[in-house]
Amino acid sequence: MASMATSVASMASSMASIATISVSSPHRVSSSLAAPRCLPSVSVRHELLGDPLHLLPRASASAPKLAALAARSALATEEPAQAKEKKMTVRSDVRNIAIVAHVDHGKTTLVDAMLRQAKVFRDNQSVQERIMDSNDLERERGITILSKNTAIRYKGTKINIIDTPGHSDFGGEVERVLNMVDGVLLLVDSVEGPMPQTRFVLKKALELGQTVVVVVNKVDRPSARPEYVVNTTFELFVELNASDEQCDFQVVYASGIHGKAGLEPDQLSDDLEPLFESVIRCIPEPRVDLEGPLQMLITNLDYDEHKGRIAIGRVHAGRMKKGMEVKVCTPDDRCRNAKVNELFEYDNFIRVPADTVEAGDICCLSGIDDVLIGETLADKVDGVALPTITVEEPTVRMSFMVNTSPFAGREGKYVTSRNLRDRLYRELERNLAMKVEDGETADSFIVSGRGTLHLTILIENMRREGYEFMIGPPKVINREINGKKLEPFEDATVEVPEEYVGAVVDMLGKRRGQMLDLSTSGSENTTVVKYRMPTRGLLGLRNAMLTASRGTAVLNTIFYGYDEWAGDISTREQGSLVSFDTGPTTSYALFSCQDRGNLFLAPGVPVYKGQIIGIHQRPGDLSLNACKRKAATNVRSNKEATVVLASPIELSLDDCVEYIQEDELVEVTPLSIRMCKNPKTLKKR
Repeated sequence: MASMATSVASMASSMASIATISVSSPHRVSSSLAAPRCLPSVSVRHELLGDPLHLLPRASASAPKLAALAARSALATEEPAQAKEKKMTVRSDVRNIAIVAHVDHGKTTLVDAMLRQAKVFRDNQSVQERIMDSNDLERERGITILSKNTAIRYKGTKINIIDTPGHSDFGGEVERVLNMVDGVLLLVDSVEGPMPQTRFVLKKALELGQTVVVVVNKVDRPSARPEYVVNTTFELFVELNASDEQCDFQVVYASGIHGKAGLEPDQLSDDLEPLFESVIRCIPEPRVDLEGPLQMLITNLDYDEHKGRIAIGRVHAGRMKKGMEVKVCTPDDRCRNAKVNELFEYDNFIRVPADTVEAGDICCLSGIDDVLIGETLADKVDGVALPTITVEEPTVRMSFMVNTSPFAGREGKYVTSRNLRDRLYRELERNLAMKVEDGETADSFIVSGRGTLHLTILIENMRREGYEFMIGPPKVINREINGKKLEPFEDATVEVPEEYVGAVVDMLGKRRGQMLDLSTSGSENTTVVKYRMPTRGLLGLRNAMLTASRGTAVLNTIFYGYDEWAGDISTREQGSLVSFDTGPTTSYALFSCQDRGNLFLAPGVPVYKGQIIGIHQRPGDLSLNACKRKAATNVRSNKEATVVLASPIELSLDDCVEYIQEDELVEVTPLSIRMCKNPKTLKKR
């Protein structure tokens, strides 16, 4: 009996330290001992007969021992559970939201109204429209390119707002900022309803389990149909396999430009209070671990002339303090030590210095010059890296190369391959959806992105920074799986007046498109055509469609996936007019050249041999002399011939990129954009 008592005592001490015992010995104690509710009916189960404890007699003296044993076990397991429960804190003073929508559905305009009504600006302060579009390129094009952070305060609650791009080419910006928020405001136009990019951003939000508040914007439009829009949005939720809780979304009707909102389309309040109340009520409060080790995922980068690189992200656990030493790490356990010099948080559209930020806050910091997007700032001792940010793969690539034209080096500040290489690889630090690799030669590089607009924005920024280089035509990125050649496909949605539907359908059919739907939109006599077509067929399509529809067609696309090769596509039927001489253009020469096609240049513009000066009216290229001068003779005519020139076609950078074909290049300098034939192909000829 003494040995049996010793055995019971040793087992009781073991059970006091853990809830369920699982050791190499053949016994296993039932987990029912771990639950306090099971104290009245204590049971010990052994799987092997012959165990000394199994033969323990059911004496009344043993019951108190077993009861005490179970009580100690229950308390031991209850303490870690309570400690774990205490770690999670609900922060009711913060909400983190992202505003997502299709392009031109009014995200930035709504944010403007939210900032004004939150009294961010003084009453007499002059504030420009679309204040969140601070980039010059964004204001010129009227689109949002980069995600931006701001914050407002409403009834004691701080609302962190992230304004995101709406164009599909900048979907990478949306994907990475969704990790920072707990819910999204999904803006949908009251006439158009859900569009291709609406599907993309909603799909990403639902995959992350975000709570969605649907805002039907522009309800003051004459042809608004809010009931139809809400129904189609609900169908989109169901189609994207949203949960029952996500499908039960809150709907707010708003007019962003007038700063009004309401819960009914015909009962808008005089301000955005219904929208603010919906955000406070529906967006989840951050549930965080304030006492745990620090974890902050870097989701964006900025730069300040005085502070250097600024890292932006959300604190997921613990606290971060000014001057704190941290560990910069990645999921593959590559870590390095660093120190936070300065700490900021967003408050009323500006960065405010802070001494401490807590889990659930969105903040920015300086002092870590080599930090990258996707890395984790963690506790120096107990820190663990968070999963890195992943975005969808690029679908289009272009070649960047050193300028080799006769006019090279005249206008640019950075012209060497080293300058070009450094700038392209520096872009990767903040543009996760882009990839750069070395080309076939030392002075060429292959840049891959989501679409042509994604790449042309980079080209335009580099041009304004003083870079000079040449680019090749965009090409799609194909794949080969199981011996089959696959190419990217996209869903294209075209809004066009009814009289031009035939021309648009014919054009999309020639580019290997397959019609998915054709319907009328609202009461504005507009037809919506939906096609699924290869990405190759979209190259150069926008300009051709605008020409065919007299500038009235609106084209929107979204990446669908990879499918089998669709066959050859002819994207341009006409050739180019090419100069075979170098010098300034003359009216005399251009007068005879314009009979062969449409010209890009006016008189007095310097050109070089091989430069493209216009569109040939027939297939194939035609070389012309645009620099020829009228012969000077002693014989004067009684009346000089009158030279009448047609207005030249002005092409933007995007137009040039869409125009060029396999044997053509675009020369980009800070002052000029020229197209030319590829010198390598000319030598082969």
